Amino acid sequence: MFNWKKIGRIFDPRDYAGRPWLKEFAQGPATLEFDDFVRVFFSCRPAPDANGSYVSNSAWLDLDKKDIHRILRVSDSPVLTHGSYGDFDEFGIYPVSPIRHGSDVLLYYAGWTRCESVPFNVAIGLAISKDGGSTYEKCGRGPVLSYTLDEPFVLSGPKIRRFNGIFYLFYIAGKKWVLDNGRPEPVYKIRVAVSRNGFDWEKIGKNLIPDALGEEEAQASPDVFFSAGKYHMFFCYRHGRDYRNASRGYRIGYAYSTDLQNWTRDDAKAGLLPSEEGWDSEMVSYPHLAKINGKIFMFYLGDSVGRWGFGAAELEGSLI
Repeated sequence: MFNWKKIGRIFDPRDYAGRPWLKEFAQGPATLEFDDFVRVFFSCRPAPDANGSYVSNSAWLDLDKKDIHRILRVSDSPVLTHGSYGDFDEFGIYPVSPIRHGSDVLLYYAGWTRCESVPFNVAIGLAISKDGGSTYEKCGRGPVLSYTLDEPFVLSGPKIRRFNGIFYLFYIAGKKWVLDNGRPEPVYKIRVAVSRNGFDWEKIGKNLIPDALGEEEAQASPDVFFSAGKYHMFFCYRHGRDYRNASRGYRIGYAYSTDLQNWTRDDAKAGLLPSEEGWDSEMVSYPHLAKINGKIFMFYLGDSVGRWGFGAAELEGSLI
């Protein structure tokens, strides 16, 4: 089992008043390294509207590389604006995943739109920064990765990595909707697409991780790190129904591979579990790994899928 030393909650949106677009949630942390700080992108929400419906924004905060508890600054506005009427990202930008590409920064994001029979649908868009990661502009009004015959809805959770000069975009794809006490809940599985330029993608077209909780298991946030001659994937998973509680809520899973397509699942090795009490005592989810000053950290969400912020844990030992 990997040994993670929890270092506590890093960010709580309740501590930052004066930003009505950032009232609750700090979901899907993803990092971009600079010389003396680490920028952590996350997704947040304003208060719900009169009908109880939310929209999602994405923001960032900068952490001191010498002390990742120390927040240097928080963005004053969302990273990207919502799309126009009928666009795939009209109602939300969540989550995002950045990567440097030459002098540019590519930012992959999930764009949300509302539906009638089910609450939402999602596809993956792309934005680019030409100023080193300060501001971003969408590549267009449509998604860069969207629905197909085999992936009919809910393409979300992009995690971008580059190995041996090839871009790998890990993501989730919806397989079906199930009704949980009359509430539609999506079931999604982990997949991957590859690209040589970051713009044109070829989907591998298969689920990467076998189910542990049956066919209604939902898997999310696949983040891959290379170490000791193999690829390590940390992700999260939950039951398909009645999962907003401690016994059936999100947990962090683990799998390894030598070719990025065939994976062996071994959740017992993941190592990061809910705490006995506190902000992450009900669930842990949406892991993201980052190497900072030679140490490997896992950023993750706590209870209510990050409603009250995200935290981090430091790996003691190495990924083997």
